[in-house]
Amino acid sequence: MGWQKQKEEKAKEEAGRKQEEREKKKKQKRRKMVEVKKIVEEWEIWNEEEEAAKSEKEAKKLVPEKFHW
Repeated sequence: MGWQKQKEEKAKEEAGRKQEEREKKKKQKRRKMVEVKKIVEEWEIWNEEEEAAKSEKEAKKLVPEKFHW
């Protein structure tokens, strides 16, 4: 009887360890996704700023100089 309990306890411990590993991997994936989302947001902001700067330059070219502020 004692060896069955030991087997069961060992199985429970292993299952608990596997569960902890899965949770740890999920947390790592979440962190990576957050980092990727932050980078994407930064790129989008940078792209918007670049587009605004290009538009401003083109607008200045089209409008005569006497109307520039």
